[in-house]
Amino acid sequence: MPVTVVVGTQWGDEGKAKVIDLLARDHDVVARYQGGHNAGHTVVVGDERYALQLVPSGVLYDHVTPVIGNGVVLDLPTLFAEVDGLAARGVSCERLRVSTRAHLIFPWHQAHDALAERGLGDARIGTTLKGIGPAYADKARRAGLRAGDARDARAFAATVRAAAVREAAALEVLGAGDLVAAHGFADADAVAARWGALGARLAPMLCDTVTWLHDAHAAGRRILLEGAQATFLDLDHGTYPFVTSSNPTAGGAATGSGLGPRTLERIVGIAKAYATRVGGGPFPTEVHGEVADRIVEVGREFGTVTGRRRRPGWLDLVMLRHAVRVNSLTEIALTKIDVLDGLASVQVCVGYRDGSDVATAYPDDTAALARVTPEYATVPGWAGPLCGVRRIADLPPGARELVALVERHAGAPVTVVGVGPGRDEVAVRA
Repeated sequence: MPVTVVVGTQWGDEGKAKVIDLLARDHDVVARYQGGHNAGHTVVVGDERYALQLVPSGVLYDHVTPVIGNGVVLDLPTLFAEVDGLAARGVSCERLRVSTRAHLIFPWHQAHDALAERGLGDARIGTTLKGIGPAYADKARRAGLRAGDARDARAFAATVRAAAVREAAALEVLGAGDLVAAHGFADADAVAARWGALGARLAPMLCDTVTWLHDAHAAGRRILLEGAQATFLDLDHGTYPFVTSSNPTAGGAATGSGLGPRTLERIVGIAKAYATRVGGGPFPTEVHGEVADRIVEVGREFGTVTGRRRRPGWLDLVMLRHAVRVNSLTEIALTKIDVLDGLASVQVCVGYRDGSDVATAYPDDTAALARVTPEYATVPGWAGPLCGVRRIADLPPGARELVALVERHAGAPVTVVGVGPGRDEVAVRA
């Protein structure tokens, strides 16, 4: 069976969880392949909202096995808070499988995150301070602890204790002793005891997920790979340095799951009908004022994890075309088109002007991206609500024109359009 990958095509927050939830109905396995608890996925089921940080979105279906893959960095307190919260609402995580190769996040990673942002001052990246970057840095310098280490409880606790002592001393030398206390690892024995208990709880979930996923694939089980963040937060392909510390692109799906590239046959890119980003970094189509406030309010554009207001802007088809190329997208899901209901017109960026030149290629230089001004096409607005529309062909003329413009400039078909926040509020290609 072909493997499906779901990728964000902008700066995250595109509504991936809703599309993953829609696709999960027809899959047996949903595996998360990178990132950590710095990104949230929100699924609306009836009157219930589920904000997921680490547990894959497919957990809401009884027939789906959720998997946390080797490319993820894992914060155990967050994982178990999420598992317990879901259980309290009647959603079982007993099927959850966690890769032995996933790296673990500890309090000192969060302290180093805070120290790095403190040192950057006004040039700070805007990280969520969850310790994601420092955990990936430890992985890269071969100094991290992996989930599989928790299987030997005594050795795991001793290693955690030694790391707590070492990291506390290092932060003291850096003049950041306040962060040791603030993040709760001044008492190395207490840290070792706490993580020893967390590791014991994790142990039954641990699995060689690479082998498990290959066996599931060979048995004909339908697998969906779920990424966090998005293409332009990718460590290699994003607006560096305003990026995450892993590879959310489709190439990262192979690395972060262990499934080979030739198994990835369906790659679905998620794009909002407008754009948002969180934190610093260039944003050519960013808007301010009344339109910005309206998009934020109607679209509920506040971080699932942080609560921060997102920066809004118009849809950027130069970005989207680049995302189609980088990810080999086979199709696009255009979400939250309903947020634009009632606007007199909708602007869509189709090129970048840099001086006298207009380009349709995405620049490889963050400074150049900050310098360009967008060239817009204008689409006539439409009156909502659209929540009852179930076929793309039945969208109002302005909305259909927007879909056609996306397909023409991005070079991939739009197969799903989000017309409301609800689980079933989607229009599809008939």
